[in-house]
Amino acid sequence: MTFMASFARSTTRRMGISMAPRDARLAAGAVASSLASTGLLSRCYATVMEGLKYAESHEWIKVDGDTATVGISDFAQEELGDVVYVELPEEGTELAKGDSFATIESVKAASDVYMPLSGTVTEVNSELTDEPSKVNEDAYGSGWLIKMKVASAGEVDEMMDSAAYSKSVEE
Repeated sequence: MTFMASFARSTTRRMGISMAPRDARLAAGAVASSLASTGLLSRCYATVMEGLKYAESHEWIKVDGDTATVGISDFAQEELGDVVYVELPEEGTELAKGDSFATIESVKAASDVYMPLSGTVTEVNSELTDEPSKVNEDAYGSGWLIKMKVASAGEVDEMMDSAAYSKSVEE
């Protein structure tokens, strides 16, 4: 039984309503379809990782010394849908905060990804060429996009922490 069917069935039991498993599945499907069409379902389940910094444009960074790993948030990948193609910059490319540095194409749309910080690209996740779905499967792990040398530590301090980012995606 799916999560939504189980939820619908347990809710109706608590309300004193008897519902057959088939009817619970149908009701759950209708609720899930309705929530998905409004975007509410994906917002309910987006994960925000502690210890990362976030940009308003839904990129995250993990800083290690003067190097940052950059990716898109779980919220962003859910909004995009199934990722089918990722275009990344070349190593050595210098970019300013706010520059478009990557393109992610999904079954729903193509979207530019913006630099959350100024710096130089030191490594790209070449695995995404053959397996772009890693962005969906593990946005904060194997779905990272680039590593970069950070030009200004002050820009890191200007980014949102996980609590502020969580609040921003709930609005």
